[in-house]
Amino acid sequence: MISGMMHKILIVAAFLALFRCAHHMKLAEEPVRTIYMVESTDNDPVSQHAPVFMTYNHQEKHNRIGRPSAVHKENGDEKIFIDVDDPIMYFMVRNFTTEKDSYTNYIYRVHFPGVPFSLIPYHLTAGKNTGLITVVTVDSENRTVLITTVHTCGCYLAVIPTTNLSDDAFPDTWTGKKLKVYGERLPPRLEYTDITRHRLLIHLRPEVHRVMDLHVIEDQNIAMNDRLISIDTRLAHMDDLMKIPIDGSFTSFYYSEGPMKGFVKGSVKVWESLFLSLISLDLFVGTDKIYVIRLSPAILSIQV
Repeated sequence: MISGMMHKILIVAAFLALFRCAHHMKLAEEPVRTIYMVESTDNDPVSQHAPVFMTYNHQEKHNRIGRPSAVHKENGDEKIFIDVDDPIMYFMVRNFTTEKDSYTNYIYRVHFPGVPFSLIPYHLTAGKNTGLITVVTVDSENRTVLITTVHTCGCYLAVIPTTNLSDDAFPDTWTGKKLKVYGERLPPRLEYTDITRHRLLIHLRPEVHRVMDLHVIEDQNIAMNDRLISIDTRLAHMDDLMKIPIDGSFTSFYYSEGPMKGFVKGSVKVWESLFLSLISLDLFVGTDKIYVIRLSPAILSIQV
């Protein structure tokens, strides 16, 4: 009896895991789209390498980038939420060296109010306080060689080389074809030129915030495009997520103790936990985390 029930659960879980990647519907045409952009400042590589995020169906609150915030509810309990009236892009910088060169990872993190509950299309990742990490890897000449994107739950990892990365750095299995990332089709390589002022533009699928396209564009082309509404986005250090203001004091964006230590508060994914925790042996599968990837090129199979 138990084994039969277990078998059914595994079948349903597998079906839902597959379905979450195959429900992408055609997006409605929008005369004007909204982008979130940090002002690029001279002699500040963090702002210069900061990605630009293009959002769709921006009128819906859950599709907007915001600032992790905290309040006390009437019963005194803490509530963590994303304030979309004050968008922030958090960053941190890490350096590493290989036999070929010295590199810098510019790591950016943004958060959304959440993925809404939906049955058609079905959102397995429905939940609050969801986020996305983008890593821009540059060499000693400040040339971008790799772009990495991953959700803060650790899902949907994509590693995209650029034309600044030499051909001998690619694994033997690299085909040059579009990357298939759980239903999305991403460019196999990003074209970087000698343009001084350029930006990485990342298109986000509405509701689920999945990366559905990336390309490089000149700053001036963004400024001259009358179909884009740009929302000024502040930069803040990643450490600020550990000290969110609340009623004259501070709290962390993450649980600091217990079995959920290191997870984003209020970000448990009910459907993922219900259907996938058993087969993944992870009770908090899909829950967003303080940090989710080791930024080592060796792990990514691309030898920089």
